[in-house]
Amino acid sequence: MTSRRRFTTSRAGRAALVAATAAAALLLSGCVAGENAPAAGGDSTAGTTEGGTLDIDFATYNPLSLIIKDQGWLEDALDDQDITVNWVQSAGSNKANEALRADAIDVGSTAGSAALLNRANGSAIQAIDVFSQPEWSAIVVGQGSTITDVAELKGKKVAATKGTDPYFFLLQALEEAGLSASDVTIENLQHADGWAALQNGSVDAWAGLDPIMAGAEEAGAKLIYRNVDFNSYGILAATESFIDERPDVAQTVVNAYEHAREWAASNPDETAQILADAAGLDLAVATKVITERSNLDVDPAPGKAQEQVLSIIGPIFVESGDVSSQDKVDDALADLFNPSFVDDADPSVIGTK
Repeated sequence: MTSRRRFTTSRAGRAALVAATAAAALLLSGCVAGENAPAAGGDSTAGTTEGGTLDIDFATYNPLSLIIKDQGWLEDALDDQDITVNWVQSAGSNKANEALRADAIDVGSTAGSAALLNRANGSAIQAIDVFSQPEWSAIVVGQGSTITDVAELKGKKVAATKGTDPYFFLLQALEEAGLSASDVTIENLQHADGWAALQNGSVDAWAGLDPIMAGAEEAGAKLIYRNVDFNSYGILAATESFIDERPDVAQTVVNAYEHAREWAASNPDETAQILADAAGLDLAVATKVITERSNLDVDPAPGKAQEQVLSIIGPIFVESGDVSSQDKVDDALADLFNPSFVDDADPSVIGTK
């Protein structure tokens, strides 16, 4: 696979690309491509999207998305372009990736491992921002469980959501303990359902995800294995069609994310309250997630740091049968990161209305 190298393109270069594409469409069809686009001969600005909808997700495991949605910054920033913002909730990275593959959303919240898996299996997405460096996964057992070590999971049932960071966290934890996925029965359940299964005793352990996991811990569940190095970064992924066709909107999204990062640093109590309200958590639990397990003060440009983590996780995809070959993983890793929007980000243009 040939690397696309889109990330070397500047904002001006992206605008020129959009203008050239629009001009070609005009010659071929007699009109400018794009929903609600101005008629030929109008005073439209090259590279500026007019009309249509931005389909973007929010997720309780992505605090910045909750802030942006709560504050209405994207709606304000895109109002002049007559663009409607459609918010779609993602229950997990797997659901965000399903929506990205189906073009149901333009931008989605996913773990780095899940983004790599999605691209390795043919989904044309790129990482345009890093929203956090979380410790959001751990191995969890019930309050009355006698299991204290990952090695004791042999022959047990473990709930995990395939295609998400907790699932790959589980595989890494098993490997470190000298076990494999075949040594346990993995029940493929969405994150909240995994916690419910642990509570009702239908599984012996759960590969948890915050903020649900923090709530479970507050309710008496025990985290028997934690390892921040097995957690991949929180990635904001966008479809390549969205990046190519609407780079100005993609830039606005990243501007909003970087504004939200600054806002969260200045307003930690409000950030925790927004999470508590969105996830139905006690404020103390939400505060724990924000202050102890969500490093939002991370370099937002996707690149080397994420590559180092994912180069370790990638071979697990092949071993587990989630990707057919290492070549597909390597090609996906080479093409996944697009830091150009972060490089051009201007947080100051958000929240000015």
